[in-house]
Amino acid sequence: MTPSDPVDLSVQVGALRLQNPIITAAGTFGYGVDFAHLVDLNRLGGIVTKGLSREPIEGAPAPRLCETASGMLNAVGLQNVGVEAFMRNKLPLLRKYNTHIIVNVFGHCLEDYVEVIRRLEEAEGISAYELNISCPNVRKGGIQFGSNPVLVEEVVGEARKAAAKRPLWVKLLPLVTDIAVTAKAAQAGGADALTIANTYPAMAVDVRTGKSRIGNLTGGLSGPAIKPITLRLVWEASRVVTIPILGLGGIETAEDVLEYIAVGSSAVQVGTASFSDPKASERIIGGLEKALSQAKALSFSGIRSQFLAENG
Repeated sequence: MTPSDPVDLSVQVGALRLQNPIITAAGTFGYGVDFAHLVDLNRLGGIVTKGLSREPIEGAPAPRLCETASGMLNAVGLQNVGVEAFMRNKLPLLRKYNTHIIVNVFGHCLEDYVEVIRRLEEAEGISAYELNISCPNVRKGGIQFGSNPVLVEEVVGEARKAAAKRPLWVKLLPLVTDIAVTAKAAQAGGADALTIANTYPAMAVDVRTGKSRIGNLTGGLSGPAIKPITLRLVWEASRVVTIPILGLGGIETAEDVLEYIAVGSSAVQVGTASFSDPKASERIIGGLEKALSQAKALSFSGIRSQFLAENG
């Protein structure tokens, strides 16, 4: 490999070809357009929007975020404008950018998921849906689906019927006995890709006041602290499913990206890093070419092959 050799950053996630493997994670990058004055959205492999529900949701009480050791705890409560306002006010602006738009979909019941997708099917400019069946900081929905493989397959199956036009990604809950079981259930239901994984249920206490450090008693833990755990989940899921996996958890550098790709991710999502550095995703893309060169690989498939040869 010489300095003049081209480095290919493009990746394939099912039917979607991404110019690079960096996607911004749901709930950490607004609706995408919120960051347009800070980040060149055209450079991103994709943007996952805030979770959308059938009706607007006000979200959890403040404070919604607090810093923890090597991470962050959040309880935003899936605040969003609702699917109709998104299609009317946000999506037309997103269409201007040359990147994939993935819409995260949330519901309190199975019918909610189906109805949101049904409405989005009428819109243009969306590349895929991401089904959130795993949020740990809302009082209903989310976890009740994501922790039960039977319900996982059921809700994915119904969403798959509604999503006739576009790929369906499914965001899994990390805190399960065996991620392989829920991964296989999602694939059986018709998922085109898996996002592994959502945040981990956690809490933080202020002993001076005796109160939770966030408005809810508990929330979701994210950031570098969870990366080693989520790497294991990606590896375990990759051994039992044939659909692509998007790794998510503690990604701050190009080297983090390569670790996720080595254990089975086709692409990754950057979340918490955007809170401390809104340009994190763009910075990571800039470092990927150098990181690949240092790893003596011309493409991400070489990273994966090397890991499998040593540890498969």
